Amino acid sequence: MTAYDDLMAFQRTTEALAEVAARTGWDQETVMPRGAAPQRAEEMAALEEVLHARRTDPRLGEWLEAAEAPDDVARANLREVRRTFECNRKVPARLAAELARVTSLAQGQWATARATEDAASFLPVLAEVLRLRREEGAALADGGDPYDALMQDYEPGGSAADMAAMFDAMGPRLVALRERALSGDQAPALSGRFPAAGQMALAAEVARAFGYDMQRGRLDLAVHPFSSGSGLDARITTRVDEEDPFNCLYSTIHEVGHAAYEQNVAAEHLLTPIGQGVSMGVHESQSRSYENQMGRSEAFCGWLFGRMRDTFGDIGIASEREFYRAANAVRPGYIRTEADEVQYNLHIMLRFDLERAMILGDLQVADLEAAWNDRFAVDFGVAVDRPSNGFLQDVHWSVGLMGYFPTYSLGNLFAGCLMQAVRRDVPDLDAALGRGNPSPATDWLRDRLQRFGALRGPAETIEHATGHAPSPEPLLAYLETKFADLYP
Repeated sequence: MTAYDDLMAFQRTTEALAEVAARTGWDQETVMPRGAAPQRAEEMAALEEVLHARRTDPRLGEWLEAAEAPDDVARANLREVRRTFECNRKVPARLAAELARVTSLAQGQWATARATEDAASFLPVLAEVLRLRREEGAALADGGDPYDALMQDYEPGGSAADMAAMFDAMGPRLVALRERALSGDQAPALSGRFPAAGQMALAAEVARAFGYDMQRGRLDLAVHPFSSGSGLDARITTRVDEEDPFNCLYSTIHEVGHAAYEQNVAAEHLLTPIGQGVSMGVHESQSRSYENQMGRSEAFCGWLFGRMRDTFGDIGIASEREFYRAANAVRPGYIRTEADEVQYNLHIMLRFDLERAMILGDLQVADLEAAWNDRFAVDFGVAVDRPSNGFLQDVHWSVGLMGYFPTYSLGNLFAGCLMQAVRRDVPDLDAALGRGNPSPATDWLRDRLQRFGALRGPAETIEHATGHAPSPEPLLAYLETKFADLYP
């Protein structure tokens, strides 16, 4: 056995244990008894101690020093192991375990605070999460920017400066597009009865249409929709509002994009360092391509209109065109996950600025709600009416995902590049979408991007798939064309 073989055998066990930890997190957010939270926190901490010990094992350094890479796959595996090894050994085992324990508890406290509109009850545990993440950021940064250091968990090579430049390029054109839409004719809205059982049945049908393999996954309910797992076990969740079936259906399509990426990684890469999505930005490019550029396209909406009426009867809208307008309505609103394509990135800009200020010590947790509400009123012209429509709406900060939010906008940027290339290579895509068949596009994404996992870095992954370096222009051109048609 070579050093590389020894390293990969060791790493395979580490990857398998990480999947077990992720499945424990899935259980916590879906079916775990509420009273189990304290014990689950200890279980998560114990798992993290084991994982941290493996990820900082001195033998990793020895194997990395001695290993030779015979091909591109081996070189990519060594790159990923080296990156995570160098990061993890900067973080004390005590801190890694404490983060796992506290964030496990915090997730449950966030869900309760959100349900009861009791923001004050959540602030102490959020302050503890922030304290631990700031400590981790400082350890990782070695005197540099702690926010940049935390971003590496989600977008290797990313930086706050890069994200700020992206927002500067996108912001003015998005604001102008929003003003145009909000001053135009209001889009229609669905009305009628949308029972949960019908929504979930249609969500499962749509998930399969977008290529989700139910033999290697499942669809469940959660407070905040998410996907979890990889390879042979990639699970998704959604949520149901009986007055708004779009919430369930488009959340499902979004999460299918994430899960399809994981399910479609080539089998030979499973349980290896490159056997998963390369970054959250690239991951988000899949979910936003599925949800918006395919799922909210006029062609697919025409098919979905028929299936909605088959399932629910009268939905308050009588034509495919009006259904398309309803699915893409630009309206003032509080909730990021329900935001239209025009305003979505404006929600992310707010979160990016606030979480960066918290990590840098410029904003205290005690002042977060007021800072959020003030900024939201300025950016969206609406006063936040309750915490669940404000800073309690997202799960991310409760589970310590500081540095994650900007990858959503980066994913939209990547999606614009990818779908421009898809439409270049699949000129009859709308005909297939009109039959409820996104497979010409999802197959393209599988073959050009998903099957490679983390073989290449994030920007290189997009360039390899499209033939061009990533740029905001395809996304902005797509949005301006689409919404000029919807809001002439």
